[in-house]
Amino acid sequence: MLHRSSSDSDGSRSLTSTDSRPDAVAAYEARIAELERKVSRLQEQRRGTSIVPGRSKQFAERYAIIAIWVLLIAAFAIVEQVMFGSSRFFSWSNFATMFGTQGVLVVLTLGLLLPLTAGDFDLSIAATMTLSSLIVAIQITAFGTPTPVAVAMALLAGAVIGGLNAFFILYFRIHSLIVTLGMATFVIGIAKWISASRTVSIFGADPTLIQWINQTRLFNISMSFWYALMLCVLIWYVLEYTTLGRRLLFVGRSREVAHLAGIRVDAVRAWALIGSGVIAALAGILAVGVNGSADPSSRIGLLLPAFAAAFLGATSIVPGRFNPWGSFIGVLLLATGISGLQIFGIPNFVQDLFYGGGLILAVAASQLVRRRRPMEFGG
Repeated sequence: MLHRSSSDSDGSRSLTSTDSRPDAVAAYEARIAELERKVSRLQEQRRGTSIVPGRSKQFAERYAIIAIWVLLIAAFAIVEQVMFGSSRFFSWSNFATMFGTQGVLVVLTLGLLLPLTAGDFDLSIAATMTLSSLIVAIQITAFGTPTPVAVAMALLAGAVIGGLNAFFILYFRIHSLIVTLGMATFVIGIAKWISASRTVSIFGADPTLIQWINQTRLFNISMSFWYALMLCVLIWYVLEYTTLGRRLLFVGRSREVAHLAGIRVDAVRAWALIGSGVIAALAGILAVGVNGSADPSSRIGLLLPAFAAAFLGATSIVPGRFNPWGSFIGVLLLATGISGLQIFGIPNFVQDLFYGGGLILAVAASQLVRRRRPMEFGG
């Protein structure tokens, strides 16, 4: 005669309740947090020393990117002063211009964080931004559509593209790299078709968008930067303090464990891809407001800097995790490098070398932060 032990019975009831209780995710989070605390205590005991050096090392890991940024600014300012006897780089007007022009890239990078956190790549994000910017510009100039309506149409287009990405990735189980790369090419084809491969200017049409984004300034910085900052705060809050954000993190770390915890993994991934499309469309809207025009090719080059900033951000603030504040500073660090090189008259091709090299170094550094473990990206 077989008898089930009390531990087995408790374990069965625990698994059953985890599947049925509405607070299964909260219970899973509590177990993970307790395990992390135990591991941390064991590591401290194994060291047998004060935890102050460990804290110092952790602090250095988290904020090294800020120190590097400050040192880069100081280096450019000193070299310029020595070589040219001026301090044009280290001036508020230069930083105000640099910050104002990076708002679009910050927003694009923040949109990229959502699928990356869930374990997916979105290579169509720059193409989505391009198409959305053209939709806004064409609607305003060719059809006289009110600016709020044109903006809403662009955001809807971004959501549709993100939804299509999610459909092909999740329904057909195709790797996100393949789907989003194909979608990027397809979307660029649509952008060239609707614009006849021409630049569409909104100057002389409804000036509302330009006023909202570029002409209105705070501390002499374009509002596009402040909109990007507000979006950064919003995404940080969602990832850190909401159930949706915690689910996104769990799905990115381990889809099987997240599924066992009762999380609808496919739904979380789908919403991340749709959110990426909407934020990419928002970046396109900001680009039209900053430049006063849209074209089907110039913004495609922002894909590489966005990935570079995202991976660079994963090495800081919250090391080992894609996070909005790290990516925000990563964009500014890359922009500072480009701005300094331009002041010294470096040829334009060096910008591509800087972004490409920055991406390789950022990925390598993020792998070191992860203790050389393979990055857990799914298909």
